[in-house]
Amino acid sequence: MSIVMNTILGILIFSKRRDEFANKLYVVNIACVVWWSVMIVIYRDIHTHLLPWALWLYTTPTFIGSTFLYFSFFFPEEHPRIPFHQLYKWAIILCNIGVFVITLIPGNIIVSIDDNLPGSEKIIHFGPWYPLYALYIGVFFGLGLIILARKLFLLQDKTKKRQLEYLLWGYLIASTLAMFTNLTLPYLNIFAFQWLGQVLTVFMVLPVTYAIFKHRLFDVKVITAELMTVTLWMFLLGRLLLDTDAHGFLLDGALFLVVLVIGLLLIRSVDKEVEQRERIEKLSTEKSEFMTFASHEIRNPITAMRGYASLMVDGTAGEIPPQAKDAAEKILVIGDTVLALISQFLNQSKLELGQIAYNISTVDLGKAVASMAEGFEPHARQKDLTFATHIDYQNLQVQADEAKLREVVGNLIDNSIKYTKEGGVTATVEKRNGMARVVIADTGVGIPQETIPYLFQKFSRTDAQKMNLFGTGLGLYLAKTFIEGMGGKIWAESEGKDKGSRFIIEFHVA
Repeated sequence: MSIVMNTILGILIFSKRRDEFANKLYVVNIACVVWWSVMIVIYRDIHTHLLPWALWLYTTPTFIGSTFLYFSFFFPEEHPRIPFHQLYKWAIILCNIGVFVITLIPGNIIVSIDDNLPGSEKIIHFGPWYPLYALYIGVFFGLGLIILARKLFLLQDKTKKRQLEYLLWGYLIASTLAMFTNLTLPYLNIFAFQWLGQVLTVFMVLPVTYAIFKHRLFDVKVITAELMTVTLWMFLLGRLLLDTDAHGFLLDGALFLVVLVIGLLLIRSVDKEVEQRERIEKLSTEKSEFMTFASHEIRNPITAMRGYASLMVDGTAGEIPPQAKDAAEKILVIGDTVLALISQFLNQSKLELGQIAYNISTVDLGKAVASMAEGFEPHARQKDLTFATHIDYQNLQVQADEAKLREVVGNLIDNSIKYTKEGGVTATVEKRNGMARVVIADTGVGIPQETIPYLFQKFSRTDAQKMNLFGTGLGLYLAKTFIEGMGGKIWAESEGKDKGSRFIIEFHVA
């Protein structure tokens, strides 16, 4: 199974990215591992000409060590602070050739082999150069692991760092245990575990393959599907070739063909799914970058426009006619509306990409709501509505992200003003049943009972909400997402159409 797994993985990697130099080196490394595994099978099975087979068994690991060291310079990429010089290449090649020749000559590494009892472990008598051989294997693997460990600290790319983590753990565990069972224990005349190193190579190969394939976590689906399918093919093919009964041969042949077709369709389906997910992720990233750029470029002139309008409204720019002041207030209100829309689209984009983070701290709820509500007085005046705040508790502390809390409160107040034709809006901070509450109440169009359960869904807009041409259908959805992300609750209450509404935010008192 170790031979089969390594062979399949080598073929899969070579077929996927044969143009990358690191992959070529890795395929060579896998080929050496497979050959080493084949050698242990032959060596443990035969009982004649033992010395030549044992010599070949011990020469193969020299290439595993050298190809791994070579590979470590280029995986996942060559780093400028750990450059690979031509001198290194020739040093690795010459050392490998030297140790290979020494190992292949009888009497240097292996002197003789005893095979007195069939079925028992063969006893190897080692020569004077065996410690040098073991040192060569240990140094080459050790240097490779050190190079990769250093890259782990130097690289900034999170994906590549994750690749290196998989690689290091896989090779560290497998190489350490293999050297103990196949180098150290035999030197102490313990040969019962001499086969274990070859089996442990699966733990070395799997993490590397997982990391090298396409650099994405969900790509494990492709690897798993292909491995399971090819392994099942080989198992059924083995049954087919070993079947001596004609009836059984036909049945196994038909089963093999069916599984072959299904397996190909499965691999193709999973591969297509991965490609689609990669494409969607790329498009989402591009969308996020565009939204960030666009919002920044649009927000700056609108903020400047609001600043000038604010100077006119509060009298800082001097006395102006009432008509001009009224126009400036409208500019201020529309600017606030556009900035809110930009913020909603940007937050939705970040939410889709999992980029929303919460900066939780102790917040004075009354102060935060009062300062936020103050900016909506011009909005209310534009519609001849009353606007009031009632802060029943001073210094009412809650754990929240103040910026997101202010954004949610602002959105609720803005909605109440938009959907209220006459009367007014109130923003209240109170303490009820040991909980801190923000209540935004209005005398507006109200909410039908059957609509309330759908209010906080994405892109959900009731008939009343369609009055607002600037609405996105994202405001209440983001409000619920943010409040629940901060550990609070949010809900709506209304006695029905044209009877006003109340939006309540509730937090535990800090």
